[in-house]
Amino acid sequence: MKNKLFVMSAASGAGKTTLKDLVIKDFPDIKYSISATTRAPREGEVNGVHYFFKTKEEFEKLIKEDGLIEWNEVHGNYYGTPKSFVEKTLAEGNRVLFDLDVFGKVNFDKVYPDATGILILPPNEEELEKRLRGRGTDSEEVIQLRLANAKKEMEFAKTKGKYEYVIINDDLQRAANELREILKKKD
Repeated sequence: MKNKLFVMSAASGAGKTTLKDLVIKDFPDIKYSISATTRAPREGEVNGVHYFFKTKEEFEKLIKEDGLIEWNEVHGNYYGTPKSFVEKTLAEGNRVLFDLDVFGKVNFDKVYPDATGILILPPNEEELEKRLRGRGTDSEEVIQLRLANAKKEMEFAKTKGKYEYVIINDDLQRAANELREILKKKD
């Protein structure tokens, strides 16, 4: 699976979605993995495009039926990677880019140990807080939770994660170019 599966991880607000959106269009053979989640859709998000939005009961059924490669509870919501989407995409001869939190990546690596890990980091905590506040989508309570979780996630990634690449997202174009170079690698 080397260079067929790419897993990007980052704390909320580090810019992984922006990077993905800038870069993935340059790689028609790479499909973005759509995760399942129990969180409510944000404005403009579409079921089956941005996420597979599930009720808690639907998600728990997927867990029981072994329908997820990995799953975790993050910020009070379930997130997971549906097996069927990944298997279908690989069978079609495509590569897959995943957006997983650092804890999900550890579980994902148990199934696909050769997946390429890419850790996206913000330049510093102050910039991360500025980005989270700039979204204008979260309450103060949620922002504080995301900041606290970000510290834990980044520490976990550095000490227990398996990431072949680290991109510091302090300059969007430079970071996007770094990601493009990683995704160009094929077997």
